[in-house]
Amino acid sequence: MLARGRYRYSYVSELCQVGRQPAGCEGGGWGYLCAPVCVMTCACAAGRNTAFTAVEQPAPAPRHYPVPRLACCLFDTYQKARLTFAQAVADLATRSTNVKCLDSAGALELLRPLVSDANSTVRQCAVVAAARLAEHDEAVARQMLDGGILTTTLENLHKFNVYYKRSALYLIRAIAKHNEELASMIVRFGTLEHIVACMEDFDTQVKENAAWALGYIGKHNELLAGKVVDAGTLPLLVLAFQEPEISLKQITAGALVDLAKHKPEAVVDAGSICHLVRGLDNQDPKLKRSTLCALSAVASARVELAEAAVAGGALPPALLHAAHHAAPVRRAAACLLRDIVRHSIDLAQLVVNTGGCGPLVELLSENGGGARVPACMALGFIAGQSDQLAMAVIEAKAIPALVEILQNNEAEEAEVCAASWTLGHIAKHSPQHSLAVAVANAFPRLLQLYTNPKSSGEVRARALCCLKQALQCCLHRPALEPLLHAAPACVLKYVLAQYAKILPNDARARRLFVSTGALKRIQEIDTVPGTSLKEYINIINSCFPEEIVRYYSPGYSETLLDRVEAYTPQVIFTN
Repeated sequence: MLARGRYRYSYVSELCQVGRQPAGCEGGGWGYLCAPVCVMTCACAAGRNTAFTAVEQPAPAPRHYPVPRLACCLFDTYQKARLTFAQAVADLATRSTNVKCLDSAGALELLRPLVSDANSTVRQCAVVAAARLAEHDEAVARQMLDGGILTTTLENLHKFNVYYKRSALYLIRAIAKHNEELASMIVRFGTLEHIVACMEDFDTQVKENAAWALGYIGKHNELLAGKVVDAGTLPLLVLAFQEPEISLKQITAGALVDLAKHKPEAVVDAGSICHLVRGLDNQDPKLKRSTLCALSAVASARVELAEAAVAGGALPPALLHAAHHAAPVRRAAACLLRDIVRHSIDLAQLVVNTGGCGPLVELLSENGGGARVPACMALGFIAGQSDQLAMAVIEAKAIPALVEILQNNEAEEAEVCAASWTLGHIAKHSPQHSLAVAVANAFPRLLQLYTNPKSSGEVRARALCCLKQALQCCLHRPALEPLLHAAPACVLKYVLAQYAKILPNDARARRLFVSTGALKRIQEIDTVPGTSLKEYINIINSCFPEEIVRYYSPGYSETLLDRVEAYTPQVIFTN
């Protein structure tokens, strides 16, 4: 037995030295049978002469599943569940119809701890879900502010990665967009400091979201815009506008538009005009539109700022982009021209001398795109500055295009109002200007717009104002005559006032006034003594013989018949 054991140990020892496994010891048997032998063999292999002693070794304990691995699986499952929940809420919140259901189900309460979760992915998805919920519902946005979700999101914002910063800025924008009250609450939480820090980030999308948030906060009122400006954001926005990324330029220009509506001086002082004008060289239509809108917001504030925009080189690109192939760009260019010419005669004269009337008149022929209204108003501002500028508008053939807008039954209400307003500014200067409007047959259509019961109050007011301005200078009798038979009293007094100027000095006009039935018409007008209408009628009647006036007076034929009946013939019969 001992010999057999020695043989076996020596056999196993030899196999251990050559790295082989003895037969019958596959699986777990190799370590169990040969553990002491391996120790001896390793010692021999190290060059040490160690005496071998056969010692019985206890069998190892059976292997069990490790407890730490079970715990890891449990925590992994919990983490995946949190992530799945946050992602599911974010997906459902993309539709506004789901927001009420999610809110009533307590989604905000469940998202609140996830916003400060230890896992960055869970935290980011929770912030995105909260932002989408706030974007669609003002009440939900208010709950987030009251519940401290935004405050938790902004804690140690600078320590997190760019993905979390983007999501946090998205949440700020989603809350601030609703009204000035929520935007003011955001500012009181110290959000502007975090946004300014994000504007200095290297990631482009972080800058985009930061600029977007600044625009949404500052657009509500002058106070909020002032706080945004005081935070030192304008230099950062101007720097961001100079970045090569198109999307960053677009969003930054939009933020400058929102701030320029309330703080145009600060935008100009930041040196943005020259950079905005250079931005028009870019071929992206959206960027062109945003840049033109920013320049327009600056120019519309004051004459000094409009002059600064012109001095910065904004006028030639505006005229060039009035013929751009993209309709939003053409409309933005027309708005910029309108906001430049509205301030002074010098700026209007500069636009006319630069050739601005032609592109504006061409915009009047468009059937869509929204460029008609600003183009009409630009021409009206130009024409209203002086009679010479109004004549330049007439020579540019603007009146036929304006009358065509009035005649178009499919034209929008704003277009009709703008065309009527512009025609009034053209015709108000002199009889020559009014004649150009009269011969274009604008008076009947304006009267129709005023008397039509389907016309809105704004259309009726604009049409009446245009008629008053044009008729006060009109001496063109063929244009005045149709209005005698159709105009209401508020318009008729201006018509009669012009006849009172024409008839005393024009015999042919008096003859035509009688032959066309105009004298009979004014005798039929029911007037109150002491009114201007009665005074004009008396002046006109004084231009004709008394018997002619009586002849055309109402009831005069009955008076003649009564006289016939009462008349006793004086007949003398002779044989």
